[in-house]
Amino acid sequence: MSTVIKGGTVVDQTGERTADVVVDDGRIAAVGPDLTGDEVLDASGCVVAPGFVDLHAHLRQPGAEEAETIETGSWAAVRGGFSAVVAMPNTNPPIDCAAVVQEVLALGAKAPCDVYTSGAITVGRKGDQLAPMAEMAALGVRLFTDDGNGVQEAGLMRRAMEYAAGLGVILAQHCEVDSLAAGGHMHEGEWSSRLGIPGVPAEAEELMVMRDIALSRFTGAPVHFQHLSTRGSIAMVRAARQAGVEVTAEAATHHFTLTDDACASYDPVFKVNPPLRPADDRDAVREGLADGAVDAIATDHAPHSPDAKEMPFDQAPPGMLGLETALALALTELDLPIAEVVGLLSWRPAAIAGLKGIHGGPIESGAPANLCVFDPQETWTVDPYDLASRSRNTPYAGRQVRGRVRHTIVGGQAVLVDQEMRP
Repeated sequence: MSTVIKGGTVVDQTGERTADVVVDDGRIAAVGPDLTGDEVLDASGCVVAPGFVDLHAHLRQPGAEEAETIETGSWAAVRGGFSAVVAMPNTNPPIDCAAVVQEVLALGAKAPCDVYTSGAITVGRKGDQLAPMAEMAALGVRLFTDDGNGVQEAGLMRRAMEYAAGLGVILAQHCEVDSLAAGGHMHEGEWSSRLGIPGVPAEAEELMVMRDIALSRFTGAPVHFQHLSTRGSIAMVRAARQAGVEVTAEAATHHFTLTDDACASYDPVFKVNPPLRPADDRDAVREGLADGAVDAIATDHAPHSPDAKEMPFDQAPPGMLGLETALALALTELDLPIAEVVGLLSWRPAAIAGLKGIHGGPIESGAPANLCVFDPQETWTVDPYDLASRSRNTPYAGRQVRGRVRHTIVGGQAVLVDQEMRP
């Protein structure tokens, strides 16, 4: 059965045009005016874009299914316009060998969006010895990270880069020097002093960014920096790119929308790692997204059960929901053209994840039908109890935002129609 998306404005890396899009047998069959199909999806007033790709989602399975499962996290992704997500490896057990990769991929095969998985750089994400990256790469793993931990030992990171370069995969670094960050629960600065909460200095992130840029230059291996949050980090990445070092970077939505003063409520919903930073750092993240120093918007979707997030601030785990609000926050908070926002959410992260040709590609006849249709002007209020995630830890409860996904098509199937999930 064919589906026609009618009346929308197609936006992809080739430009913008008014056109209908016909989807049939998993692919785009036609793009043009006055097209027909067996099923009609109304896109009046909407943008028709390549499906979004999240480089950084915590789906919690295996091991923490009380917070999220691959199925519930994938439905959250679909409602946010994502046709593909990359699951992080800090599960229990960690995704550090072929057996766990196979388990996650098998669960992901039943999900409403395409689920890819990252693999750990080190065994158990403990930073002591390299994980068997070759056996995971043979199963299609493209991105390797110890996310939640940074690889602390420079010699081990050098060997990991050399190993990754030979395999043709990308290392993604959670930049945090443990000896500086230990015991911290928010950004170290004026607000941590006022609140009496131990802080994590910006230098904990920046020192590892500096080191890994140097190692990338030395080894010739590419490196991807996860959820950068400080002006210094982004300035170093910008300079490295200009010098020809093969680095890429992502920013999480909370780092360009929130600041550390939110922690004044002592509400652990605002606890995240890296922590929320002052306004100058938030502005630097926005500038990096605007000038290309930062390649992609990632959600760092990190669900936690209510019991966990109701603990005292210093005991609660860090993390926030992000999949269902990423588009709206980007459209509301970033002073960027719609095409730039779509690029940051779609084709640019797709390229980093090695998904070019599958996700994020031009909307043209013969291409895989992974699409997102959204109304850039619709305003709505974030309600934690109206989210698809199994958890409720969004820091945006009650916030009015602009831009909402209407339809999501994955592999030619309309899995979200008029904001309703279609199993």
